[in-house]
Amino acid sequence: MIRLLIFAILVLALGYGFSWLADRPGDLSLVWEGQLYRTRLIVAAAILIALVAAVMILWWFVRLIWTSPHSVTRYFRARTRDRGYQALSTGLIAAGAGNALLARKMAARTRGLIRADQEPLINLLEAQAALIEGKHDEARQKFELMANDPETRELGLRGLYLEARRLGAHEAARQYAEKAADQAPYLPWAAQATLEYRSQSGRWDDAIKLLDQQKVAHVVDKTTANRQRAVLLTARANDRLESDPAGARDDALAALKLVTDFVPAALIAARALFREDKVRKAASMLEQVWKADPNPEIGKAYVRARSGDSVTDRLKRAERLEAIRPNNVEALLLTGKAALDARDFSKARAKAEAAARIDAREGAFLLLADIEEAETGDQGRMRHWMAQALRAPRDPAWVADGFVSEKWLPLSPVTGRLDAFEWKAPFDQIEGPVEEGSAVSVDAALKSLPPVRETATVAETAASPKVASPATNTYVMELEPTAAKSAPSASAASRQQIQREPEPRPFFGGAPDDPGVKDRKLEPEPKTRLKLF
Repeated sequence: MIRLLIFAILVLALGYGFSWLADRPGDLSLVWEGQLYRTRLIVAAAILIALVAAVMILWWFVRLIWTSPHSVTRYFRARTRDRGYQALSTGLIAAGAGNALLARKMAARTRGLIRADQEPLINLLEAQAALIEGKHDEARQKFELMANDPETRELGLRGLYLEARRLGAHEAARQYAEKAADQAPYLPWAAQATLEYRSQSGRWDDAIKLLDQQKVAHVVDKTTANRQRAVLLTARANDRLESDPAGARDDALAALKLVTDFVPAALIAARALFREDKVRKAASMLEQVWKADPNPEIGKAYVRARSGDSVTDRLKRAERLEAIRPNNVEALLLTGKAALDARDFSKARAKAEAAARIDAREGAFLLLADIEEAETGDQGRMRHWMAQALRAPRDPAWVADGFVSEKWLPLSPVTGRLDAFEWKAPFDQIEGPVEEGSAVSVDAALKSLPPVRETATVAETAASPKVASPATNTYVMELEPTAAKSAPSASAASRQQIQREPEPRPFFGGAPDDPGVKDRKLEPEPKTRLKLF
């Protein structure tokens, strides 16, 4: 486009020049060797321009003849190179598709058309073909050649890293990843792999330094970098908690500044502050984290902040957390457990039932079973709530790659991935019916709750009226079933009834498989006849 514009401008300039000379007629005289030559000015200008054009054409023709051998050679060389690149492109596509035969064929054709020192992608094509055919030794040799070439060093190191991981040579893989990260810190795979390897070996300082380099090089975004830095700081604080509580406190608080609702960092910071007798500061921090993310571990640490507190004081602290996040399952369960420890069974039952109505999961029904055990001791009602817990969804826990851990860990024990643990319900549970987890199923469980059965003591048996029975001397007192507190038909008193049980058959000792002594009156011995002949 620019050349066309320049050509148009040149033509317009020539036309304008000729028109200007035509409007100003004149003669041009030239005396050469005593001869006078005279012509018009416009004719002289045309002859001059034609002469220049002829010289240029003559120069072009001479240059064409002079450079024709090189031009012909270059033409055939370019044609060969184009064919080679076409074969290389076809081979790479075939390798990507898994066609090893075509990839090998195109690699051989490419080597015949293009030199390997001119095009390093030939080594990549041959390495991919070797991997498809299962020739890993040959592939590693090609990757080593690429690793020694400055143009393909990063590609070769990645291939060697993947091969080392495939063989389980973690130390070799770590060395390849660290070499790639040192030479090219902008590579995401090398930086992430090196970060995980340094974290697995507990080199938290080196891992944090590498993460800062990634952040400066814009390998990871700001949010991801802050999250991973908080995880590394929390892991370092966890290791320093016993030996250096002050340093652990500083690292955990720094992690909380990066991620305000990071529960593991809050727990470590609270433990460090508890050791320094800064209970009020730790409680304030836990309240802020609880407000953002009501985690049961935060609630447990807050309730048991002072080891010398009574169960009543713990109940008050649990109720304070419930006031911060009302109508929350974790808050209700926390208050219910604290009320159970304080022997306030009515409040504990009310909180547990409210939590079950919001989210009918395993923890709520287990708490109801504990309340039954502590309050009534009725095995039937306990088994009823235990059966509900077995069918209910599981409680949230720290889960990473299908692995459920009792506590948070910075790395996944399965894959070694950094920041893999999440607080969620395990997904390997058996799915229940659709109506489970709703308020209707909880109410149905309350309605189907068996009545309380109590065995009378000796004093109660002596005081209670006896029923004449020749078959038994056992007296059982059965209480009338009491409905749940939320039921409108609940009654305050229950009636006592005497129920007779069949007399147990006496056992005259011996092992369970011992038939005992036979009673010949009841079981006569059968007659036998013996024949000698």
